[in-house]
Amino acid sequence: MYGTVMLANIKGSVDEMQARVERWAKERDAVGYVDQRVLIAGDGRIVVAVRFDSKAQYEALADDPEQDKWWQAEMVPLLNGEPEWIDGEWQDV
Repeated sequence: MYGTVMLANIKGSVDEMQARVERWAKERDAVGYVDQRVLIAGDGRIVVAVRFDSKAQYEALADDPEQDKWWQAEMVPLLNGEPEWIDGEWQDV
């Protein structure tokens, strides 16, 4: 399994972010998308973990211009500044 972790400061509401992600999951039907989890820190930061079945499926979505349009329109307005991204293999321990 492959995916990413996003570290960010949120300025919108977590509920709004979740609603947008749920709508995205239904409308986009991204090949290989497994799930997403969000950790909400008390200081306004969030940690988002997203998993895909494979690196190729994750990269296909990351390189998709339509995904970038969605990200810019739907998620960027909810964030305070640029997020940090960490991509890699998910391991069961």
